[in-house]
Amino acid sequence: MKQRLAHIMQRIRAAANRVSRNPDHIRLVAVTKTLPVQRVRDAVDAGLTVFGENYIQEAREKFQALANLPISWHFIGHLQTNKAKYAVRQFDLIHTVDSLRLATELNREAEKHDKIQSILIQVNIAREASKSGADSGGTIPLIQEISQLAHVRIQGLMTMPPYDDDPEQVRPFFRSLKTLSDQIRSLGIPGVSMTELSMGMSHDFEVAIEEGATLVRIGTAIFGDRS
Repeated sequence: MKQRLAHIMQRIRAAANRVSRNPDHIRLVAVTKTLPVQRVRDAVDAGLTVFGENYIQEAREKFQALANLPISWHFIGHLQTNKAKYAVRQFDLIHTVDSLRLATELNREAEKHDKIQSILIQVNIAREASKSGADSGGTIPLIQEISQLAHVRIQGLMTMPPYDDDPEQVRPFFRSLKTLSDQIRSLGIPGVSMTELSMGMSHDFEVAIEEGATLVRIGTAIFGDRS
């Protein structure tokens, strides 16, 4: 794992350098869905500190088992409103908020815990029927509504473009998300920052970095094929 991780970090630095970005401004989110607790411990030993989980129940078990380790947990899967209370208790950043209803529930739960919950707005940049996310055209009105909630803070945007073996084919989607982020930033909506762009996975993270990603969600390239 350490060898694979070192190679990935080298690729992250190279991608950042190609577009004159500071590699330190890009964080690797290690995707640990379906992996046992020991694999996460091994990843921490290898130097990883930020972990992304897709399923609430699985994440709760890992959170309890690894509570003594310096881990920042990110939720990167589809979040149902009835699981919002668990998400607020555990996760530092929720990448996948795509509706006012979900944001309102997160706000309600965060208020109970006297917490300001950091979130990203998931944008369905390619308008794929099979994927969650706000429509690009509706993202700004949604952010304006969510910005009124006192216990959630929008930190940026997230997307999952269509899969393609050739990363160059998805570059336009990453570029579109960066353009949307810049547009939102220019509006100066109170309480909203566009500091984070969560985009790019094992097969296309270098292109995502070249287009402005600050969070890359990588699992297979670190841990190998889960099957």
